[in-house]
Amino acid sequence: MAQKGEAPPSELAPGNPYSAQQRPPTSRRAQAAWCLYDWANQGYPTIIETFIFATFFTQVVAINEVEGTAQWGYALSIAGLFIILLSPIFGAVADQGGRRKPWLAGFSGLCMAACAMLWFTQPSNDYVLWALVFFALGSATYEFSLIFYNAMLPDVAPPGRLGRLSGWGWSAGYAGGLASLVLILVLFVQPEQPLFGLDRETSEHVRVSALVVAGWWFLFGLPLFFFVPDRKATGVPLGQAVRRGLRQLLQTARNLPRYRNVARFLLARMLYNDGLNTVFAFGAIYAAGTFGMGFDQIVLFGIGLNITAGLGAFAFAWIIDMIGSKRSIQISLVGMLLIGIVLVLLQSVFWFWVFGLMLGIFFGPVQAASRALMAQLAPQGLEGEMFGLYALSGKAIAFLGPAVLAFTTGLFESQRAGMASIMLFLILGFALLWGVREPSHRGESA
Repeated sequence: MAQKGEAPPSELAPGNPYSAQQRPPTSRRAQAAWCLYDWANQGYPTIIETFIFATFFTQVVAINEVEGTAQWGYALSIAGLFIILLSPIFGAVADQGGRRKPWLAGFSGLCMAACAMLWFTQPSNDYVLWALVFFALGSATYEFSLIFYNAMLPDVAPPGRLGRLSGWGWSAGYAGGLASLVLILVLFVQPEQPLFGLDRETSEHVRVSALVVAGWWFLFGLPLFFFVPDRKATGVPLGQAVRRGLRQLLQTARNLPRYRNVARFLLARMLYNDGLNTVFAFGAIYAAGTFGMGFDQIVLFGIGLNITAGLGAFAFAWIIDMIGSKRSIQISLVGMLLIGIVLVLLQSVFWFWVFGLMLGIFFGPVQAASRALMAQLAPQGLEGEMFGLYALSGKAIAFLGPAVLAFTTGLFESQRAGMASIMLFLILGFALLWGVREPSHRGESA
């Protein structure tokens, strides 16, 4: 049943040829292959955006670390702008065409190619533009690929197991990112004589990380294309699919009040997700400035945080299906709020480690449960469009959290005050989420 004032499912997706009875059958092999794709693609944010290549660019390629950090941030912002503008459009067009795999393969392939081109980045200021162009291209296409990967979740997950499969995927992603990171560190970065005789003078032992990310993604991503069933093509030509998709997107925007449950959830996620991302983006800066942690300690802390986040996502996989996606998000947000308050007040490095790693336990479940809830709320036939809006909600106000943290830190001249201000995003997201109605059956309400 739809809520009063909302369109029933049949009206939410007019002409939708894919009823629940017509969905492709799922198998354990298909579910495993879908989760393995999370393992395959997580190397990009872990190695390129966060740990190895980002550090290489700011310390070796750019003129200095300050300017390099700013340039890296600008490139990420430009990619985010394209994500905001194009994600809903791509999702809507794909819904009209029916199939997900061609879009997933296309954007994944572009991201892999961008990674491969980063290998040619020499340790010279002359290669700043080269690195930034392919990094921005990779970041945008990575997010575009997730639209279609996530949109496959409702088709792959058995009834009543959306949360479980989403959680398994997230935990596999954390594990895959860490596994590829450790592989690069052990085989190439740390040894005096890197594997394959790579030249340390020209930073080949670091630049090879981009090739590893591309190869890792290609190798472990293949099973999805072999074993996960795709929807049948609607037979609509691409040009017509584009026109229909744009019309559908405009209709969705005009009828947004009829999709108020979805809109409320996306707004809530926009707020709490910005808070989560800001905490993790500035966690290392906070640890170094407030607790005097060195680079080696920060790297170890980052690895530990990813481990606890992966374990949390895996453990909550069952809990999400037992108590519901919405309640799982709420519990995780409360846990992060309480631990966040403790972290702001702590003076001891030891207890910072303890509670900091505990924080990671709730980060994975928030992401897994959010993806599962979006899959539940998405009207049948509009999954691509809805996950395009989901991608937009993750980037639309990405600037706001860092801006609030920076302003508060400067105002009070305290990193603790700046970090405390981000708790407001979690509180507001929690409050908005309270009004979201989680359907008992997928497609029941939008």
